[in-house]
Amino acid sequence: MEKVAFICVHNSCRSQMAEAFGKVMGLNVFECFSAGTDERDYINQDAVRIMKEIGIDMELSQNPKLLQDIPEVDIVITMGCNVQCPVLPCAYREDWGIEDPSGKTDKEFRVIRNTIKTKMDDLVSRVRAGVI
Repeated sequence: MEKVAFICVHNSCRSQMAEAFGKVMGLNVFECFSAGTDERDYINQDAVRIMKEIGIDMELSQNPKLLQDIPEVDIVITMGCNVQCPVLPCAYREDWGIEDPSGKTDKEFRVIRNTIKTKMDDLVSRVRAGVI
C-alpha cells in the first residue's frame, strides 16, 4: 500500500486537514501522514472546529509532527507554503498550492477545507487507478 505525506511548514492546519481527509477517503487505498519543519504544540483550533462541522475530529488521532517523525513515503503532497516548502524523498511529488487560512474567517476556512476535500477525492482516484 502506498504511503502519502502531506507536508507544510507548520503542520498545524492545511496538512492536518489533508491527513484527516486522507484517513477517511483514502482508507484501503493508501496510508497517510502529515508533517512539517517547525514544531507546533497543537493543531490549529479553527481547523479542528471547521473539520468537526463535517464530523471529523482531528484531535482524536492526530498531532503536529516533524518530518523525521513519519516513515518513508512514496508520495509527497506539499500544501503551497508560499515559502520554501520542506523537502522529503519520494517517488512522486505535487504541490496543491492551497492558501493558509490561519487567522481568516470561518467562511474562508470552509473554502480551504472543501478545496482540500476535492483535491483528496482526485488523489484517491489517481492512486486507486495506479496513475501515480
